Amino acid sequence: MKIGILSRNKHLYSTRRLVQASRMRGHLVHIIDTLNVPVRVGRGPTIIPVRPLPEVDAIVPRIGTSITFYGLAVVRQFEAKEVVTTASSRAIARSRDKLHSLQIMGDSGLPIPNTTVVSTPEEIWNAINLAGGLPVIIKVIRGTQGRGVFLATEMHTVESILNSLRGAREQMLIQEFIREAQGTDIRVIVVGNRCVASMERKAAAGEFRSNLHRGGTASPIKLDQNTRILASRAAQVHGLGVAGVDLVQSKRGPLLLEVNSSPGLEGIERATREDIATEIIRYLEREEKKKIHRNRQKRKRRKK
Repeated sequence: MKIGILSRNKHLYSTRRLVQASRMRGHLVHIIDTLNVPVRVGRGPTIIPVRPLPEVDAIVPRIGTSITFYGLAVVRQFEAKEVVTTASSRAIARSRDKLHSLQIMGDSGLPIPNTTVVSTPEEIWNAINLAGGLPVIIKVIRGTQGRGVFLATEMHTVESILNSLRGAREQMLIQEFIREAQGTDIRVIVVGNRCVASMERKAAAGEFRSNLHRGGTASPIKLDQNTRILASRAAQVHGLGVAGVDLVQSKRGPLLLEVNSSPGLEGIERATREDIATEIIRYLEREEKKKIHRNRQKRKRRKK
């Protein structure tokens, strides 16, 4: 099988591990710079750079937030050729929009923190009351690795954050702060609706965000059946074959925070010593076999 890793940086840990796992499984693998893939519109000229679409059987999109728009168009190009992917363009778009993602999970009956979207100062107090009062978490609707996430403990802090973000024309989510979590959360990697690795992350001293990029620490954790089902369902309702699912333990039980379509592998592989990269490649193998079987069935039906 020919596998393409859509990544702008071949030196990143996750990219290198996916390349290594692909080769270990006997596949040809190419690192494809997402911005160097042409997007064809209709039968007219392509958007530059003009190059043929790489010939691959499967892709692993590792698309940064800053190039989401173009990255989604690239994934759609591969989808049009029936190339297998760990994340469809639709699934990536769902997970990148934090509000839409929460709506999907909430509408599916999955437990999430109390959350309200705010775009004007008049809505602030009502949103805070709905979240259970101060302190609250304020999130920019699009953001990763803890960027665009703030803890507001006093009203003047809320107003300051909103004023600074309003200039950037950003809508925000005001979300209840789960005190009892004490700066910890859980990251689960789901591959093919199966939880293959999980870790507990703890925020650094003086920090409320537990992201490892923010100095947090991680340790492996064994999940109970309920949490495993929740993580798997969260990936499933987004349509993701591979996902990083973040949860927090509350008095009401586990709550889903967000779902990531291209989770980093370094922190969780090192914390758990699980070979997640190989699990991802094995998922692509299974999906490729399913595609081949579907195509055979289609050909048989045409002959009848």
